[in-house]
This record gives sequence, structure tokens and C-alpha cells, in this order.
Amino acid sequence: MTDIDIRIEGHAGRITLTRPKALNALTHQMSLEIEEALDAWRDDPAVALVVIDAAGDKAFCAGGDIQKLYDTGRAGDLDYGRGFWRDEYRLNAKIAEYPKPYIAFLKGFTMGGGVGIGCHGSHRIVNETSQIAMPECSIGLVPDVGGSLLLARAPGHLGEYLGITGARMGPADAILAGFADSFVPGDRWPDLIATLCDTGDISAIAPASETPPQGALSTARPVIDATFAGASLHDILQTLQHDDSPLARDALQKIARNSPLSMACTVEMIHRLRDPAADIRRALDLEYRFTYRAMEHGDFLEGIRARIIDKDNAPNWRHDLETLPASDVSRMLMPLDAAPLTDHKEG
Repeated sequence: MTDIDIRIEGHAGRITLTRPKALNALTHQMSLEIEEALDAWRDDPAVALVVIDAAGDKAFCAGGDIQKLYDTGRAGDLDYGRGFWRDEYRLNAKIAEYPKPYIAFLKGFTMGGGVGIGCHGSHRIVNETSQIAMPECSIGLVPDVGGSLLLARAPGHLGEYLGITGARMGPADAILAGFADSFVPGDRWPDLIATLCDTGDISAIAPASETPPQGALSTARPVIDATFAGASLHDILQTLQHDDSPLARDALQKIARNSPLSMACTVEMIHRLRDPAADIRRALDLEYRFTYRAMEHGDFLEGIRARIIDKDNAPNWRHDLETLPASDVSRMLMPLDAAPLTDHKEG
């Protein structure tokens, strides 16, 4: 079995991720193949819409396949990672701007790279198993693949909360935060997908949808909005440390595990992207400034070592929470001398 199954069924371009044992983690090659298919279907009158889903029961896509990123980075090859992220971000922009309906079925875990190929589509469907998150700060990255824009557009200060804690969203929370649109019980998915393929008509989604079971974020919002409103990571920490709520205590525990540099840059990025003029390309360009530098000047390699390779969960971050200089945050997000991200291979 290959890693991805791309075909046309009826009136639909169909993409199925087929790495269930790896939680359908997205490889560089899979990203390129999805892009090639979308380019081919864009002006194909036989394709009315695109449906993307995944094999297995546990995950739509639990993230990017980072083993090769780690291996090449450790060997001193920074160009592989920079090329991987450039290609992946170009795909994310194409999905967000795609002229035809792009329907993503987000079962189980949808994280990191999975958000990039699932949560920028025109129709994002969740079910009772869905768990969506942006946990990049735990491995020394920032919420990327356009996730920073979704966080910036989330109501109130949910974006800061979700971005720096990596908290998981069930179906109702994902809809509230703007990462999903519709809740359709999982047992209805096969019939809905078949109807979409047969008709090429998105009107089948609404009657299949239901109100999801209540999530946690709607009731937690007053505390989140009060404690995550600071202008910087340091301000947010100060507020959390003076709040005795269970949510604040849990957030501090999550934050303590993550890269201080990544979290501080995440807060800064979200704030910049609240500009009404910000769009997907602005977000991806800002993210690429960080990921371009992440191996050489950030915590990415150490985060992967601690969380994924050695699994000792004892990363030696470059900074601690109390003494992180604002200048280091600014340096990670400065414009690059390299060509702008959007200058390459537009379809």
C-alpha cells in the first residue's frame, strides 16, 4: 500500500491518507502528491469538489513526518527542512484559496500538518472521535501550516490559550475555535461521502449535520479571555500565576513543558495576525521566518530529541520562562533574506 490514494470518484477528486499505523503522518512526498492533484483538478470540469479523508480509526493526520527533518538537521543539512516547510506551506495556501469545495473529514487526531491539509478547506467535518490541536510549542516549533491564522481568528483569546498550551479540541471546541464547521456522526460518513461523489453537490452536508456534544471551551472562555489577554508571554504568565482557577493551574503545567522561545513567538505571531488585512499567505510567511531558523537558532532539534527520539521528556531549552529576552523573539520573526515564501511554484 502506498502512503496516499488519489483518484476521481464520480464528480469528486478523492484523496485518502493511507498510513494508519503512523497515524497518517504527512510525508514530504505526500504533500507534493496532494498539490499535484489539486493543480490537475482545479480546471477539470469533471471534478466538482474535493473530498479528503484517511484510513484507520485513530487519526485523520496526527502531524508531519518529522524523522527525516530531525535526521537531516542533526547532520547539519538545514536545506532539507527549509524545502520541506516551503513546499508544505505552498500546499496550505492552495487549499485555503482553492476555487472548488474542499471537504475534509477530520476523524480522530488532527494535529500539526493535519491541520494544514484539513482545516483550511471550505468544509471541515468532525465527528465524536475528533481531537484537533496545535502542539508545536512542545517540540520547539510554533503553530504553523497556517494554524497561526486560525488561532488569531479564534474568538476572544482562545488562540493564545490553544497555541501555547497545545490543548486538544473535541468537536464542539473545534467548531467554536474556527478549526471545523460541521459535526456529522461517524456512522453517517460513508453515506455522505458517497453522496458527495455521486452528486458533486455540497448541499448534502447540512442535513447530515447535528449539534455536537458540548465541549469545554465555551464554559472556560471567561477565564481564558481574562488570563490570556496579555501583550506578551511574560504578561500571560504573570496573570496565570495570580489566578487560582483549575484552568490556570492546568495551563501553567502545560506551559512549563514547552519551549519558552516557541511560546513567546506564538503569542507575538497571533497578535500580528489579528490585523484585519492578514491572510493565509501573511501567516505562512511569518511562520516560515520561524521554521527557517528553527534548527539553527531555535529549540526544534532538542524538542524532537526529548519528545520523539529519546522520549526522556526533559528538553534542555535555550531559554527559561523568566529570562527570555524580547530581542530573541524579534530575531526569530525578522524578515528573511531568502526569497519570499510565495515567490515559488504557484499553481
